[in-house]
Amino acid sequence: MLTTLFDKSFLQSLSVDESVWFDQHCTPIVCPVFYAETLADLALTPNNPAFAEREVSKIADKFPQMSGYPCVNHIVMAIGDLLGQTAPMDGRVPIPGGRYVKSGERIGLVFDESPEALAFVRWQRREFLALERLYASGFRRALAELDLAAQRDALRSFGIDQTVIKSLGDAKATATGIVTSDDKRYERLRIAVILLNIATHLHEPVSRRWHESGCPPLAKFAPYAAYAVTVELFFQIALANPNLISADKPSNRMDIAYLFYLPFSQVFMSSDKLHRKCAPLSCGKISNSFEAWTLKLTLENSMPTTSRCPK
Repeated sequence: MLTTLFDKSFLQSLSVDESVWFDQHCTPIVCPVFYAETLADLALTPNNPAFAEREVSKIADKFPQMSGYPCVNHIVMAIGDLLGQTAPMDGRVPIPGGRYVKSGERIGLVFDESPEALAFVRWQRREFLALERLYASGFRRALAELDLAAQRDALRSFGIDQTVIKSLGDAKATATGIVTSDDKRYERLRIAVILLNIATHLHEPVSRRWHESGCPPLAKFAPYAAYAVTVELFFQIALANPNLISADKPSNRMDIAYLFYLPFSQVFMSSDKLHRKCAPLSCGKISNSFEAWTLKLTLENSMPTTSRCPK
């Protein structure tokens, strides 16, 4: 089965029966941004909470429960990568938690059902915690107040010439060039620390490990962190041109976050326009129809975007 990253728009495009086929014939990745995006819908219509609950419950009814895997937050993985805890980038899903168990001479690792999966089961029954409602309201408020224009202007401090960016391809090439360039290696590491918002108390351990490793290029020192920085830089650079990614739509910040999880998947499913434009730059060509294996989902009349990530 193909390891499949999906967003909320894809799950919404399915019927409940189709979602069962999806769960049966794929290995879905439940990334943290999907959970946050779904939970945020609790505050979709503040004056009609019953409607918001119904919308979240509809998504929860389609949540993959048989074969889905929760994925570790990308910032946590990037920080771990900088500190020497390598993140897999070959289609395997980094799962949070886990505890060691021993039986005789054999040692294994057991993962309990994730809090996200348990939450979706509750949401199917329209049982929502007060804390979840507060989180949803706060999340939507923070998203509405997000100043993408200020983020765009902050790039000037890195000396990036935004006037040469005419296409998303230009933005991706510029971001990749900044991250993979072999000169000013410490400067590349500093950019990673800033863009990933690494806590101050971790700066010294990261710097020490970098020096002890022989001051390698960022992509060699921490491959996943380098990838995450490339995605972040690509987004920030593309904001410079309003024809590429609009700075007036804060939800673009959430949509682009799905790209952080592409290295852990073989297929990305979405019907989002921003994903249609940006995902192929990170994981290959895009198709308007499913390949043979996806025909089992019987979605011929409502085909979302499918992007196949080569390995």
